[in-house]
Amino acid sequence: MKQTRKKTMISITILLFGSILLLVLGAAVFQEKRYAWISLGIAVLSCAVMLHSFDRRHTHIRRLVFIAVMTALSVAGRFLFAMIPAFKPVTAVIVMTGMYFGTEAGFLCGAFTAVLSNFYFGQGPWTPFQMVSFGVIGLLAGICHKPLKASRIALVCYGIFAGAFYSLIMDVWTVLWSQAAFEPDLYTAAILAAAPFTLLYSISNVIFLLLMRKPLGARLQRVITKYGV
Repeated sequence: MKQTRKKTMISITILLFGSILLLVLGAAVFQEKRYAWISLGIAVLSCAVMLHSFDRRHTHIRRLVFIAVMTALSVAGRFLFAMIPAFKPVTAVIVMTGMYFGTEAGFLCGAFTAVLSNFYFGQGPWTPFQMVSFGVIGLLAGICHKPLKASRIALVCYGIFAGAFYSLIMDVWTVLWSQAAFEPDLYTAAILAAAPFTLLYSISNVIFLLLMRKPLGARLQRVITKYGV
């Protein structure tokens, strides 16, 4: 138990600081196609940490399969709701992944949802920002899994937080894209301009989380119990 907890703490530290470091590095070298290397770095980091987290050999493939399924659901949700701006089940699926499969799985699902779905929506310097924001949302859901599973109010609050967090991170990209440098005043203006979309995104998170909470949560719990993942 102590060994597993130690692995989890190491994974969380590496994912948070490693992904942020790569993002900061990427912000300085986004010329041409260099952002693609940053996206690749975040993807490799999340995969490496995921493999490091395994402590029972016979569950490796099963766990990866279920995480792959959740990632595919998240990507499909972004496709299916593409015509409705800021109203998508993506974050809800990522949060559920983190809640039931752990912090590393939540980050992996979030990061790969962004990079895979952007093969359709378009890759660019914004992709690493989406990978990190979705990834951290899934990671934090894994950390807070007990209250999120136990309380509907906690889940609603987290859905609102996830919407605001995603918007705040992406607004950093907006400022860097327009000015090639971070300016606090412009960042504040970007936050205010994006407020209606942030509100809609938060509301959609809450709606999809409440819809998925019992039916999907019960199925995921049965999978975990049955297969020991």
